[in-house]
This record gives sequence, C-alpha cells and structure tokens, in this order.
Amino acid sequence: QVQLVESGGGLVQPGGSLRLSCAASGFPFDYYAIGWFRQAPGKEREGVSCITTSGDSTKYADSVKGRFTISRDNAKNTVYLQMNSLKPEDTAVYYCNCGIYWGQGTQVTVSS
Repeated sequence: QVQLVESGGGLVQPGGSLRLSCAASGFPFDYYAIGWFRQAPGKEREGVSCITTSGDSTKYADSVKGRFTISRDNAKNTVYLQMNSLKPEDTAVYYCNCGIYWGQGTQVTVSS
C-alpha cells in the first residue's frame, strides 16, 4: 500500500536548521510530484513547497522562500526539505503529500 513516512522534525532554536525526510513506498515514486505542507495549532494546513518528478522544478510559499530547499532522490524514493534560518512562526506539524495520500506528519518546534 502507499506509504509516506516523514522524519527529521524536532526542537530547534530560532536561526537553526533542520532537514525533513519523506520516505515513500507502494507506488512508482519517480512518476509523481511531491509536496510539503504544514499545519500550525489553530490554523489551516498550508502548502510549503513542491517538486516535480525529476526535481527540475520547485515552488515555495512566500513565507519560506530563500530559507527552505526541497529536493528528491528518486533512487531512494525520498524527498527532503532543508529548512534554514528557522523562525518561531515555522512551528507546525509538517506533512508530506502525493495526490490523495498524506504522511502522518513530523513536529517542528522553533523556540528558544
């Protein structure tokens, strides 16, 4: 069955970095674009970034442009989200998405 498993979240100080991973299985990974979303407490889920099948095109929410970088390794069926210069407002549960499928999420907390 289709599985998307996020990892790499945690507690980090403002200005710090984290790298999230999304390991996919159960479908032809290199045929699908993948997205990262996040949901902060009391807020709606929002799109953060997405990447095309080959990785040659990416998009970012304005709030993370210049700080986050999405990438993928099709040989490993994995998508990454490198997050630098983290801010308290980046605190959220981060989800990996492919079409109708979602991972379970990984918590990112930015706090001093």
